[in-house]
Amino acid sequence: YRAFLEGIGAFTPRQFVPVGAVAGVNLAVSAKGKETPWYKGPTLLEFGTSWCGHCRAAQPLIANALKAHSRVRHVKVEDGSGQPLGRSYAVKLWPTLVFLADGREATRVVRPRDAGTIAKALDLIAPMP
Repeated sequence: YRAFLEGIGAFTPRQFVPVGAVAGVNLAVSAKGKETPWYKGPTLLEFGTSWCGHCRAAQPLIANALKAHSRVRHVKVEDGSGQPLGRSYAVKLWPTLVFLADGREATRVVRPRDAGTIAKALDLIAPMP
């Protein structure tokens, strides 16, 4: 795995999301069912759980911020102790929002408290015209 990551220029796992890492979700298939390179374009990885109070509180903030950024692919990652994808991104608190531009981490927001903070991070990976 490390050799593969080095071969594509992603030297640490935080820089690369394996397609099969999110259980049962093929990030290479778009909403229209057409296969696309999963790492192309802006992506928001949301690490958390359905039972986490902080995660539930952040849902309206995330939804509000995403309204103006329809191009951003939003992937919810059900995280937990020892989960490989969360560990590879060094997730310590939920929710952790990781903002990727063409597969590389641009920034992250941990336990967001307002939609403005999320919107600023989204502007980094998907600037408004």
